[in-house]
Amino acid sequence: MTDIDRRQFVRRSLLAASALVAGAAISPTETVSASRRQQTPRQLLRVRGGSGFKLWQLDTQCNDIGNSYVLLTDKGRVCVIDGGFKEDMYYLRGFLALLGGHVDTWFLSHPHPDHMGTLRDVLKQPMGISIRRIVHSRMDESILDTEPWAPTRGDATRALYAQFDALRDTEVIDVQQPGHTFEIDGLKVKVLAVQNPDIHKNCYNNSSMVLRAWDKRKSIVFLGDAGVEEGRKLMQSPWAADLPCDYLQMAHHGQAGCDEAFYRSFPFRACLWSTPRWVWDNDGGQGPGSGKLKTLIVRGWMDRLGIKEHHVSWQGLWELD
Repeated sequence: MTDIDRRQFVRRSLLAASALVAGAAISPTETVSASRRQQTPRQLLRVRGGSGFKLWQLDTQCNDIGNSYVLLTDKGRVCVIDGGFKEDMYYLRGFLALLGGHVDTWFLSHPHPDHMGTLRDVLKQPMGISIRRIVHSRMDESILDTEPWAPTRGDATRALYAQFDALRDTEVIDVQQPGHTFEIDGLKVKVLAVQNPDIHKNCYNNSSMVLRAWDKRKSIVFLGDAGVEEGRKLMQSPWAADLPCDYLQMAHHGQAGCDEAFYRSFPFRACLWSTPRWVWDNDGGQGPGSGKLKTLIVRGWMDRLGIKEHHVSWQGLWELD
C-alpha cells in the first residue's frame, strides 16, 4: 500500500467509525436514549435480540449514483450487496474493517461500475479484506457489448469475470435460475431474478440479480438497476409472490427503471434510495427539476401510493435492525 493509499484508508476508516459511534447509524425514526448514545462501537455493531440481521445503507463518497449495502447477521457474519464505485472503496474498506475485515458473502447485482467498482478493487488488492464467497448471475456473452455509449463496458465485464475465474480461496456462485435461497445465520436471501439474455433493451440493467432478504422481523427487496422490461418479466414470474416486503430498494437509484405499474403490483411500506442529492432533486445544474432524470416522477408515484418513509443515501449512513 502506498503512503497515499494508507492515508486514504485511515481517513475513510475514521469516517466510518465516527458515523457509527456518533449515532449516524441510528434510524431517523428512532428515539435515541442516553444508554444508546453511550454504547461502545462493539455494542453498536451488535444485532439486537430477535433480529436475524442488521443492515446499513452506505452513503456515496463521490457524489454519484452508487449502490452499497452492508449486512451483519445475528451471529456476526458480514454480507455486502454491490459495494459502489471504486471511488467508494476506502470508505467501504474502513467500514468492513470495523466489522472484522471478513465478508462471508458478497452479492453482486450486475457488472456496472457503480455496483462492482469496489469489489474489483478489493479482489485486486485485498488490503486485509477477505471474501468467502461471491454470488452473482454471469451475463451471457451475447449481451456484454450492447452498450454503445460505453464501448469498453464489455471488456471491463470480461475482466471482472476473469478475476472471478482466477480466485482460489473464494467460492464464486453463478446463479442462472431464480429461486435459490441462501441461509446465513438468521438472514435469508432469495434470488428472484437473474441475468436476462432474452431482453434486448437496456441489457445490463435488465440483467440485475434481484434479491429478497428477510428475517422474522423485516423484509427487504433489492432491485438493483432493474428496468421496465425486467420488472414486467418479474411481475409475470412465479417469484412475484416474493415481492411484497417492508423495505424496497428503488430500481436504478429511483431515477429510471421499473415503471409505475410494477410498483403498484405489490405492497411495501418504505423506500431505500441509493441516490445522491442531485439525482434525488433531478438537479441538472440549474436547481431542482432542471435535469433529465425521472426521479421527481418516481417520487410522485410513491406519493400516490401513500409511501411516507424514505431513506436516501445522500442524507448519510442509515441503519436498519
